Amino acid sequence: MKKCSYFFDFLISHAKVYGFIFPSSEIYGGLNAIYDYGPHGVELKNNIKEFWWKSMTRLHENIVGVDSSILMHSDVWHASGHIDKFHELLIDHKDSKKRYRPEILIQEYVKKNFLNDPKKKEEILSRLSQSLEKKDLGDIKVLIDELCICDPVFKTKNWTEIRNFNMMFKIRNEKDLYLRPETAQGVFSNFHNIVKSSRMKIPFGIAQIGKSFRNEIIARRFLFRMREFEQMEMQFFILPEEEIKWYEYWKKTRLKWHLELNLGDKTYYQLCDHDHLSHYASAGSDIKFHFPFGFQEIEGIHSRRDFDLKNHEFFSKKKIRIFEWKKNYIPYVIETSLGLDRLFLAIFSSSLKKEKLKNGKIRIVLKLPYFLSPIKAAIFPLVRKDGLQEIARRIFHDMKIRHRLVYDEKESIGKLYRRQDAIGTPFCFTVDYDTIKTNTVTMRNRDSMEQKRIHIKEISKIIKEETGFEKILKKLSYFI
Repeated sequence: MKKCSYFFDFLISHAKVYGFIFPSSEIYGGLNAIYDYGPHGVELKNNIKEFWWKSMTRLHENIVGVDSSILMHSDVWHASGHIDKFHELLIDHKDSKKRYRPEILIQEYVKKNFLNDPKKKEEILSRLSQSLEKKDLGDIKVLIDELCICDPVFKTKNWTEIRNFNMMFKIRNEKDLYLRPETAQGVFSNFHNIVKSSRMKIPFGIAQIGKSFRNEIIARRFLFRMREFEQMEMQFFILPEEEIKWYEYWKKTRLKWHLELNLGDKTYYQLCDHDHLSHYASAGSDIKFHFPFGFQEIEGIHSRRDFDLKNHEFFSKKKIRIFEWKKNYIPYVIETSLGLDRLFLAIFSSSLKKEKLKNGKIRIVLKLPYFLSPIKAAIFPLVRKDGLQEIARRIFHDMKIRHRLVYDEKESIGKLYRRQDAIGTPFCFTVDYDTIKTNTVTMRNRDSMEQKRIHIKEISKIIKEETGFEKILKKLSYFI
């Protein structure tokens, strides 16, 4: 199904209908590339965050957490280089009034028009790469003109010159106050406080989950590229001479973490070194995932060396160093940076399936990893009479504090099963007439649709063992 052109539209529709993702401010026409998480979306998102957080701070004794503010002193962004260097290239079309990234215009044009001429394609892309490396904006504009690239809307070539565009959101009427474009600087500016209060020794890490904001020129592909997004980042502080050791360690560890999500086999992932490094990095790799629209970055691993701490020490005029073994030094940093919304999209898109049943009917099922499912189990009465509702509700109320459950009686049992399949609920427990006699219920598995009878006393144990984090975290702990 995923090869069909309509899959992405189907995915977006399913996410809205079943309460995962809504367009923000929809009653007013919405906002481009801004989305809200619905009742089931926020549960899934929180489970993803909890899994990542526990993977970092529970499995690693030397990783602690922080939650820094979105608004920070403007000198933070001067020190980090964001005010001077956090730019994308921008070109406007004078007729359509639309903005584009010129390198993407060229890449997409070449991809579409030079399929049968790989030599010419390589020649153009090589020239583009060299011009980007040299920051030769004039040559990039010449390349657009030589290729006769038109605006996709107006089909004309009335372009402006190419210029740099700062991607930070500045707060109007406030001098040099910005919405943060990344969470990492909150870690670096708190480095001294965290070291002193937690008594951490090198090597150690600081994890953070938080919102970031970027004024993307081209925000598109649903949750993949948004202007308001959430990051899960960890900065790992090391001895400078151990840079390569820890860089390779975190590349291997983070890829293994993704593979354990079981979203697909190894062919769904690529580990690629960066062709163009960010201004703060000396080495960088991307973990790419096979989204419905192709392989794209889902997590980045970078060696930031001492770029950030050294600059903050210079701008703040305060020592930001490690003092131990009769010496002091600025540690190097290995960063792991994972886009939460992108991971949500990867999990959702790889889990959503249409299956043809033996009776010829089609069922839609969201085969989420059990430990991430927004609802862990559903409790139903077979019919709404003869006391079955009361028994089902009693089971639900006895267990709702321990597990995220749902109780439903609004439709026939078949339709109730199908709804939970579409939401991704791993187990359904149905109270029927045999329950009155034997204190047993029918347990149905989402993936296999197999049913078996179990005692009411076993329900909570099964939910905990099959849908909790303990099993997956134990598995991950073997290679930490």
